[in-house]
Amino acid sequence: MKSNLIRVLLIDDDEDDYILTRDWFKEFQVASCTLEWVNNYQAGRNAIASGQYDVYLVDYRLGDGNGLELLREAIAHGCTAPIIFLTGQGDREIDIEAMKAGAADYLEKSQLAAPLLERSIRYALERKQNEQKIREQAALLDVATDAIFVQDLDGKILFWNKAAEHLYKWKKEEAIGKKASELWQEKDLSKLQAALSILMKNRAWEGELQQITKTGQEITVESRWTLVKDFDNTTQCFLVVNTDITQKKLLESQFLRAQRLESIGTLASGIAHDLNNVLAPILMTAQLLESQLNDERSKRLLPILINNAKRGANLVKQVLSFTRGMEGDRTLLQLKHIVREIQQVIRETFPKSIDVYTSIPPSLWTIYGDATQLHQVLMNLCVNARDAMPNGGTLTICAENFLVDENYARMHLDAQVGAYVAITVADTGVGIAPEIIDRIFEPFYTTKEFGKGTGLGLSTVLGIVKSHGGFVSVYSEIGKGSQFKVFLPAQQTPESLEEPEKELPTGNGELILVVDDEDSIRDITKTSLETHNYKAITASDGIEAIALYAEHRDEISVVLTDMLMPSMDGLTTIRTLKKINPNVKIIAVSGLASTEKVNAAADIGVKAFLSKPYTAKQLLQTIGVVKSGK
Repeated sequence: MKSNLIRVLLIDDDEDDYILTRDWFKEFQVASCTLEWVNNYQAGRNAIASGQYDVYLVDYRLGDGNGLELLREAIAHGCTAPIIFLTGQGDREIDIEAMKAGAADYLEKSQLAAPLLERSIRYALERKQNEQKIREQAALLDVATDAIFVQDLDGKILFWNKAAEHLYKWKKEEAIGKKASELWQEKDLSKLQAALSILMKNRAWEGELQQITKTGQEITVESRWTLVKDFDNTTQCFLVVNTDITQKKLLESQFLRAQRLESIGTLASGIAHDLNNVLAPILMTAQLLESQLNDERSKRLLPILINNAKRGANLVKQVLSFTRGMEGDRTLLQLKHIVREIQQVIRETFPKSIDVYTSIPPSLWTIYGDATQLHQVLMNLCVNARDAMPNGGTLTICAENFLVDENYARMHLDAQVGAYVAITVADTGVGIAPEIIDRIFEPFYTTKEFGKGTGLGLSTVLGIVKSHGGFVSVYSEIGKGSQFKVFLPAQQTPESLEEPEKELPTGNGELILVVDDEDSIRDITKTSLETHNYKAITASDGIEAIALYAEHRDEISVVLTDMLMPSMDGLTTIRTLKKINPNVKIIAVSGLASTEKVNAAADIGVKAFLSKPYTAKQLLQTIGVVKSGK
């Protein structure tokens, strides 16, 4: 310490004591000190206020005042340098009061000598430096974003930082001395006991814990424990560092669910494509036979065949709505009209034991969407709510304007910052168990009895909503009911009027090229066209289609081509036809009427798209539109 000059001030009204102290300073072996002296209370107060000294030696007797008062005043005004208290008579009570007031040490003058004084000054400075380090370290712990605290093995809190206050909502003064079990609730006590066993064996433990805070909030923390010794004179305690990962776990859950649904969707869409190829010729053949067979038996049986083929086609479309998102016919809509229709259907068909309430503000924003699909979304949610209330209850449908900010978007994987219309369908039914809530949107997953549900209702809801650029949130409690919130992007434009239905056009002998790898679809499409005054030639793949088009280019009015074919797919076929004739009129067809395929076809100039299975009416209307160039 010779290299560090310690500045010491003696505050004492006796000059002889100053001279004696000065001589002792000359005998110091380690500490290199300078000594200055003031002889009264006021001078001492001014010198301490200047903050020029490293250590103060304060005598108890100072004439008009006393050293104990000066000590208290100095500490109150923020003096951080150590103050060593000096007494002439060794009065024990005064010494104790001095230590309580904040003195670094107390010395009895009658027993004082150079070694004792030097040691007291050195130790006082070292303690002050250590205290400063501890304060700095504590300050660093307070700026840490992780909750950091120390517990003894009985769970009593010994240290508590600012982040712990924020996470658990308990102030430091409230937490210190309390047991952890008094501050928060562990959801799995057996896991806690196992963690303590591992801690004692390995001196460390880490893992995830689910806890409930002072305000009742459920949180998930990533917790790291370390066994420490000699903290606050306690040998058996451990340091805990808890990181709040509640939002991270929520987003992980949403991401994993999205991945699972995507995998199921890929499988379902492949099956749907094949089913469409089976159903399309059945439906079109039945429609043709209906107009040609007039016997009573045929009139009775054919509508059954047609209706069931349509039901199969609608089932496939539900799967596709979930897996790929079907565009449908989009217009500007006011959801209040759809809600009113749903309300009327519910009141006429649902049990009287279910009370229905709706709340739609007059200033509700418009959305851009397909009215039929959104009607299906709300109807599916309402039917599920009805089934969840077998003994009656309350069904509430309400809508509101909702602005998603960055914070909300971070908490929900599918949300984007912007304006939405939020539709809530809530019931007071049996609720959904937490262990299955992540699976309710999977296609074909159902908790209903056999024959009472296909498991496609909620998967269809999700598919339609996502295809509209929206998202769905779910909240449910067992025995209290469920709440589904559908968020759809809002538009700031007025409602558009519905267009009147167009008449079914017929042909004038135009030649249509039909391209499909399915024999039955080619044949029935050709027959349907010829029945309605068109001519048709067919090709089984893209290569044959290009050859036929090159041969009959001047005669072919419209090309109807499947998008998924062997040898040469639909997109390649269309590009090749465009090279032969940039003005060729093409209708793209697919069993997977996805947004991606529609966009891809549109990018290369295709003006129309038909999804399988299509009816003769849809086919003829689409050809009529393409021919007219509208």
